[in-house]
Amino acid sequence: MNRQRFDQPKFRLAGDRGLLVEFGDAIAPAINQTVRAMTFALEMAAVPGVREVIPTYRSMVVVYDPLTTNPSLLQPRILSLYGKVARIETPPPKESVIPVCYGGEYGPDIAFVAAHNHIGIDDVIRLHSEPCYPIYMLGFSPGFPFLGGLSEKLHTPRLTSPRTRVPAGSVGIANNQTGIYPIASPGGWQLIGRSPVRLFDPERPNPFLLRAGDTLRFEPITPDEYRRRAVGGQDD
Repeated sequence: MNRQRFDQPKFRLAGDRGLLVEFGDAIAPAINQTVRAMTFALEMAAVPGVREVIPTYRSMVVVYDPLTTNPSLLQPRILSLYGKVARIETPPPKESVIPVCYGGEYGPDIAFVAAHNHIGIDDVIRLHSEPCYPIYMLGFSPGFPFLGGLSEKLHTPRLTSPRTRVPAGSVGIANNQTGIYPIASPGGWQLIGRSPVRLFDPERPNPFLLRAGDTLRFEPITPDEYRRRAVGGQDD
C-alpha cells in the first residue's frame, strides 16, 4: 500500500451539511485513484440523504441533507466502502482532446517558461502536448481542471504579481501543475497558450465539459485554426 494513503480515512466537518473525507496527505496518483473509487462507490450506493459527492486531489466532500442524515450515520457507510476499495471497479476514464494555440498573443509567458527551464519554445510546446494528463479535480473557478503529469522540465513558479484578468481558455503553468481557465478571471499562472473550446457553459445540459477522473491531451493548433474554432466559442 502507498505509504501516503491513510489506513483509515479521516473525517472533518465541512459546514452544517458537508463531511470532508481525507484519504491521504499528498498529491499522488494512488491516493487520487482511491478518491475516484470511493466517489464512484458512494454515488452508486445511493445513500439516503447524500446530495452530492465532490472529489479533490486527496479527499472528497460529501454534501448531505441534514434533515435526512448526519456525519454519525454517514461515517460507518463510508468506512464499510473503504474496506472494499481495492475491489471497486471504476468506469474507464474518458479522454478529451483540447486544441491549444501556443505562444504569441495567446501565450504571453511561454518565452519565460522556456528561459526558466533552459529550453526552447518548441520544446515547451512538445513537452506540454505529449502527455495524457489525469484530471485530478475541478475547482478554483467553474470547470477549472487541475491536472497531474506535467513534465518536470516545465515546472515554473507563478507570476510574482497576478493578472487582474486572464481570458477564458487560457492554458497556464504554476509550479508543477498545468490547467485551463474556463472563464475570464484573475490569475497568477504562467500563460503558454489558449484554447477555443468552452469548458464551462451554463446553458448546456451538463455545463462542465471535463470531469474529475477522466484524462485529457493538448493538441497544438495554429492561430488561424484558433480563430476559426473560436467563432461562437470563447469570449475574450
